[in-house]
Amino acid sequence: MENEGNLIIIGAGEFAEIAYLYFTRDSPYNVAAFSVEKEYIEKDRLFGLPVVPFEELEEYYDPEEFKVFVSVTYTKLNRVRTRLYNEVKKKGFRVVSYISSKAFVWDNVEIGENCFIFEYNVLQYRVKIGNNVILWSGNQICHGTRVQNNCFIASNTAISGECVIGENSFLGVNCCLSDHITIAKDNLIGAGAVVVNDTEEAGIYVGNPAKRMEKHSLEVVFWSNKRNLNTN
Repeated sequence: MENEGNLIIIGAGEFAEIAYLYFTRDSPYNVAAFSVEKEYIEKDRLFGLPVVPFEELEEYYDPEEFKVFVSVTYTKLNRVRTRLYNEVKKKGFRVVSYISSKAFVWDNVEIGENCFIFEYNVLQYRVKIGNNVILWSGNQICHGTRVQNNCFIASNTAISGECVIGENSFLGVNCCLSDHITIAKDNLIGAGAVVVNDTEEAGIYVGNPAKRMEKHSLEVVFWSNKRNLNTN
């Protein structure tokens, strides 16, 4: 596997540790460091590598020589990962994606930046994955489906053909979508939910067939007011 250069992982939590192992064992990148916002730094080294302040990242590492992956899960309905992704791009770093060698990805699939595609994902004909998307292990993404930016799809989700997954959404373990379903943005789809109709923005859907709960999804993730609905 040809070396694609040095990589900095943004984050130092469990997902950052997982990302380190996957990038180290199954990618052309050499992980050189971790970076965390100052107030969250708990240790100065991880896996023997330095943990540097995110606010000063470009002072430690030249954006022309180092690439970045932002390793944060679905905190605040993906907003934390999205904010860091946007900020690191403003610093001038190139953001890369990881695609497991054990995933099946059809040759006309499109995958954006800062995506992490775990093992045993199946991405069929004409699937499009936006920027900043996490696909945990074992998902089936069928033909023509579009996953928009900043989504998190948990393990063993089955998404049928020609669906649209709206930005910032979270799909829980083992949920299932019928053909031609549109999941609106900012949705929380519960574990095991079976979605047979289009959903509404910022909804929480559970059950079989999936029904909308009364609570607003951003209330559940402690979003403080309506002004925050369009922030990153």
